[in-house]
Amino acid sequence: MSEPKRVEIAVEQAHVDRVYARLAELRDQAESMRDKGYEIGRGAQNEAVFEQASMLFERDMMVSHANQTLQTLDAEYEGLVFGRLDHTSAEAVHVGRLGIRDAEFNNLVTDWRAPAAAPFYQATATDPGDVVRRRVIRCSGRSVLDLDDDVLMPASVPEDMTVVGEGALMAALGRARGDTMRDIVATIQKEQDEVIRAPWRGVTEITGGPGTGKTAVALHRAAYLLYRYRRQLGGAGVLVVGPSGAFTTYISRVLPSMGETSVELRSLGQVLDGIEATVHDPAPLAAVKGSLRMRKVLAKAVREAPPEAPTEMRIVYRGEVLKLDAKELGRVRRKLHQSTQPPNPSRVRAAEALLAALADKAEEYARADGRTVDREELITRLGERIDFHRFLVEWWPVLYPARMLRLLGDRRRLSRSAKNVLTADEITRLADSLADTTREWTVADIALLDELRVLVGPPPKRRRHRETVQLDAAPERDSSPTPGRHRPEHYDEYSHIVVDEAQDLSPMQWRMVGRRGTHASWTVVGDPVQSSWPDPEEARQARDRAFGPRTPRRRFTLRTNYRNSAEIFELGARVVAGQAEPNDLPRAVRETGAEPQIRRVDDGTRAGEVRAAAKELLDAVEGTVGVVCAMDRVDEVGGWLADDPDDRVRVLGSLDAKGLEYDAVVLVEPTELVTESTTGPRVLYVALTRATQRLVVLASDDGWLPESGHER
Repeated sequence: MSEPKRVEIAVEQAHVDRVYARLAELRDQAESMRDKGYEIGRGAQNEAVFEQASMLFERDMMVSHANQTLQTLDAEYEGLVFGRLDHTSAEAVHVGRLGIRDAEFNNLVTDWRAPAAAPFYQATATDPGDVVRRRVIRCSGRSVLDLDDDVLMPASVPEDMTVVGEGALMAALGRARGDTMRDIVATIQKEQDEVIRAPWRGVTEITGGPGTGKTAVALHRAAYLLYRYRRQLGGAGVLVVGPSGAFTTYISRVLPSMGETSVELRSLGQVLDGIEATVHDPAPLAAVKGSLRMRKVLAKAVREAPPEAPTEMRIVYRGEVLKLDAKELGRVRRKLHQSTQPPNPSRVRAAEALLAALADKAEEYARADGRTVDREELITRLGERIDFHRFLVEWWPVLYPARMLRLLGDRRRLSRSAKNVLTADEITRLADSLADTTREWTVADIALLDELRVLVGPPPKRRRHRETVQLDAAPERDSSPTPGRHRPEHYDEYSHIVVDEAQDLSPMQWRMVGRRGTHASWTVVGDPVQSSWPDPEEARQARDRAFGPRTPRRRFTLRTNYRNSAEIFELGARVVAGQAEPNDLPRAVRETGAEPQIRRVDDGTRAGEVRAAAKELLDAVEGTVGVVCAMDRVDEVGGWLADDPDDRVRVLGSLDAKGLEYDAVVLVEPTELVTESTTGPRVLYVALTRATQRLVVLASDDGWLPESGHER
């Protein structure tokens, strides 16, 4: 390390030490405030009622504010200070993950989301504003490790200003990957910053190919919006929806690292309260479950009589047996379902309709005998009878989504509901899927359960617990984003929703997510080239209905691939060339000289080659190694590596690889990824672009390659 850089590191280290010392002071102050609040609460016990209420309110406010402050100060900040701006006509500004002032209110660190920090991302050599030097500070914990300077106004550099460094962004791109995504606050690029700081209202769409930073930009946008518009967005909450549990775990530390702990993260299998799904259906079955046609099937299924419902009603009134047969009961049921009110809240209406039908029957009998019937008295008397209410409970039972969906495992019942909607083959495939009561709910089932939840309506409040149990055998999970904040079940009033990997959402999933954002603004992240959904037009229509009439709608396209080496991305681009226009693919900016390797395997050598490739890549990189295969091979491939486990190796299926990245990847049998998907090479394109440094492809054939590859 050169002496000028050593001196500059010492200068920045002194400032970082001052920041952490102030952070410790602020933490002590917050703890003191919390303790004082508890003391007020203890003192209130002996006061008069009015004074006691006032003191307890003051206690709650102090403790809440103190705890919130401590939560912010205790976040696991990796590099609290990461930047510095030197201006022509103002003091230097240090940029960091949160704003900190000293005891005299002088600025020590400016929050990266504040307007004063915007030039750190937006200033360029052609449009520097008044920024002379932009410095990126790389820290580990409280220690400054390195600096990198970018001079934007060379003619304005003072004689005493030292310039050091070799390029912060490219250095960051070469760092090893871990189990969780890192934030990019220190290396946000100008095109990314424009998206992050776009207005919050309406719909903001972020598109771009693999490695363009779409997910990181969307998460940083959520943090920025909460900082800039907390009054408008913070109370109702922000929801981030991702493709899988592995993905939400991967991104789980990004927002807390920037001081935002109130954002709720859910995978598509977790959107519905009370149940979590991780299993995926085979692509053809998932295509049936995700189609909007399923809404028609489910709506017809709800209108059908439950299998245990009685088909005849007999009740004695004043010595006369009043009887409603199956046809008459069916007529009453159809009339009830003509209402827009769901069946569960319609129990009173069902009782009234049955009583009216019985009164009609009594009047019919009376006319035949030349008698008259007091209709009002009959309805009142029968409505008070226990045998009438027992019949009502059986004939118009409370409907539960899980049970309703399981009933469609009966092929005859499903055929009635799906007539002229699904094909015979689709009915068979769907019925077989739902008939097995021992199987777990799949990710595609969650949207169907949520649709049924809306179609049947809420059950009586006294039976809510039973509904949760019937929906999912697992204990009900807390749907609140943070401890102490309780949202109602099936909360639908989020102020902002972020949807990642949006190109893969089925129309039914768009309906499910759309219900949570009835009044929300949206940030939608995706890449059509990576889509695994076979009917993008149907999905687009469902997405637009989820957004509603919200305006404005703005679209940003990120075109630089920061993740993959140019050598790795070239192979991915070749695979998907027939599925995309050249402008749809990003440009990889980093070369490593390490070409991807394509190795031939067969049934006898496949397991050994996977083990050898994983070990080879573990020796070659410092971070994680992903072993990606077809969804139905995950357990088998995991077994091959079980004898020599390494905590840096992750085995996952093609769909679970969405949005993730690894230092190195072993891709097993790429043709299987193509054939298991309804969109062919697009899923393979995703798998090939998970690696940042090294890629080994193990294949028993060349059918996946548009032209001959590089074999060992």
